[in-house]
Amino acid sequence: MTSVSRGIDRIEVTFDDPNLVANAGLLLVATLVVRLRLERLINDLVDLRGRVGGALPGRKVLTLVHALVAGGSHIDHVDVRRAGATQSVLPHRVMAPSTLGTFLRAFTFGHVRQLDSVFAEALRRAWSLGAGPGDDRLVVDLDSTICPVCGKAKHGAGYGYSKELGYHPLVATRAGTGELLHVRMRKGSANTQRGTKRFIEELVARLRRGGATGELVMRFDSGFWSNATIATLGRLDVGYTMGIRMVKSVVTAVSAIDEGAWTPIDYTMDGIAEVAECLYKGRRLIVRRTRLVGRQATLWPEWRHFAFLTDLEGDPVDVDAFHRAHATVELAIKDLKEGAGMEHVPSGSFNANAAWLVCAALAHNLIRWTAMLGEITPEEHLVVARTVRTRFLSIPGRLVSPGGRPILRAPHEWPWAEAFSRALDLLRALPPVPV
Repeated sequence: MTSVSRGIDRIEVTFDDPNLVANAGLLLVATLVVRLRLERLINDLVDLRGRVGGALPGRKVLTLVHALVAGGSHIDHVDVRRAGATQSVLPHRVMAPSTLGTFLRAFTFGHVRQLDSVFAEALRRAWSLGAGPGDDRLVVDLDSTICPVCGKAKHGAGYGYSKELGYHPLVATRAGTGELLHVRMRKGSANTQRGTKRFIEELVARLRRGGATGELVMRFDSGFWSNATIATLGRLDVGYTMGIRMVKSVVTAVSAIDEGAWTPIDYTMDGIAEVAECLYKGRRLIVRRTRLVGRQATLWPEWRHFAFLTDLEGDPVDVDAFHRAHATVELAIKDLKEGAGMEHVPSGSFNANAAWLVCAALAHNLIRWTAMLGEITPEEHLVVARTVRTRFLSIPGRLVSPGGRPILRAPHEWPWAEAFSRALDLLRALPPVPV
């Protein structure tokens, strides 16, 4: 006989409290949005006058951005911000999902570029408040990703190298923080290298305007291998590591390396790896070769080679380790897509989806800037959006006004209450950026 507790069945549910706040922690991000003066910035730079749904773009973009910050992945998820007193912790009026859908469909290619200029200026302003690299070395990882879609009604969606229907955007991230520095929506059938030269030129100019005065280094996988891209990097005085494919000429160069030139490196328990270097068409080529050991060795008994070009100085073992850290770009891409932002591409219009990508990138960065400036994540750790949402953003609350002063009441014994309060004090102490 099964024992059943009827206590939980006696709980009655009513949705009638106008003072409840669904995501009270949005107060942190909203405070930073005010210091960055983003609503005014968007209204100044995004000009949709004459387009249906184009009025007051600031509040519409920020409505989308705050929904994405909280983990929304569909336009309909905006309605959570309209429930109870949630809107009260935001510095703007929250717009309806239908209004936002019309707004996104009003975007043309030029309007997307205007929104991208907002993204660049927001980056500059956040860095001016203390989130930037300053004179330190800035390492940038470039990559592309596939954003899958369902159905044939998505304009610009296509089949690329992955044989999956979707879009193929370019992204540039800042190593160590996971910030997105530049994004560009592309058709699904776009080759990895498509638009890279222009993308890099815009990116470097953006970083310099943002206050990055130190050394710039960019890391690429082999899909970006191009002499034209290397020439562009040289012209812009940007260091690089760039993976290359093991084509016949590369294999010939690697085969000429003396056996005594290979240096063993730490690797997995069931494998060994060695690093060496040579010249390939006048450029420095660093090669890592790997091989399995033990019972699995029969699967790949021969050495497998992975090579990259670079203009960086230093020991080849150290440069190889530096290049392999390019893989951390996947963590930022995962954060952009998992549970928010580009997990779902909402519109049938390519330009609407391009605008959605920029909004998702801005939301992605606001989480990181909040964590960095609010000191809620140790400096040596990458900011993980899901962690920040769980600890600091998805806090239920109740807005009350005893004596006329609004107080946001959060759960008793919240594990990260002290860190939240300290972050709010730090963000409120930031000076509003000059206009």
